[in-house]
Amino acid sequence: MLENTISAFEQFPWFYLGTVFVFSLMVGSFLNVVIYRLPKMMELAWYLECREFLKDEVPEKPTRDVTPISLSKPNSTCPKCGHAIKAYENIPVISWLFLKGKCSSCSAKISKRYPLVEFVTALLGLAVASHFGVTWVAAWVLLLTFALVALTMIDLDHMLLPDQITLPFLWLGLLINLNGLIVPIEDAVVGAIAGYMSLFSVFWLFKLITGKDGMGHGDFKLVALFGAWMGWQLLPLLILMASFVGAIVGISLILFKNHQRDQAIPFGPYLAVAGWICLLWGESIWQWYLSTLAL
Repeated sequence: MLENTISAFEQFPWFYLGTVFVFSLMVGSFLNVVIYRLPKMMELAWYLECREFLKDEVPEKPTRDVTPISLSKPNSTCPKCGHAIKAYENIPVISWLFLKGKCSSCSAKISKRYPLVEFVTALLGLAVASHFGVTWVAAWVLLLTFALVALTMIDLDHMLLPDQITLPFLWLGLLINLNGLIVPIEDAVVGAIAGYMSLFSVFWLFKLITGKDGMGHGDFKLVALFGAWMGWQLLPLLILMASFVGAIVGISLILFKNHQRDQAIPFGPYLAVAGWICLLWGESIWQWYLSTLAL
């Protein structure tokens, strides 16, 4: 069955790309759930752990709702009226357009962000499939792309890069490179170590000089993740690209959005975008950059 599917994909590229696009749309719908619920699950877990640790010093009655929540339970509902979202109301992008961006029950607005996440995920999946073709590399990078979409949005919302996503994908990068699928395992291991230590060193140097935390520990793990996937050679380009874009955005926010200089800006999204670009076109960009320096 798998061989027949791969053969069909190879013979009919449009079928392959179309399948990846539709599949990525559906995954994008699930990512909306992950982006919204995973931080809430983590906050609830932290709250319960703190209550257990301080059980002799806090009231017996919880001060907040401790109803269990997971990625599958409870079912999705309208946050305003509690209307249960039906299957036909949850078709990626199409349902939002059909409902005109409103709840079918109370007509409350549904954020444009949901179909945008779905559509952008599908476009990124299409780019991966087109770049790598019908290969196992495409399948693994597609999976990583989905994780990066979730990490980017969660970091934008909560200044948080969950270990529940970064650490498994760091180990997965090392695992798939055991046989050199993307890079030799030696480069992957050195990449993971160098990726973590590069920002870890900057973090502590900045803290020693200023007494402040310059970035979160999740950023270290995200760079280590990319090092495990693409080796150490492209890490300078990744950090350079992320830092350049981050600086441009940060300065723009200060100049045009009255953003305070000491107000934190999430660095994870810039790392995620730069790392994804490096995975697909890093070698070409790096060679062009080096040739430019030589001139």
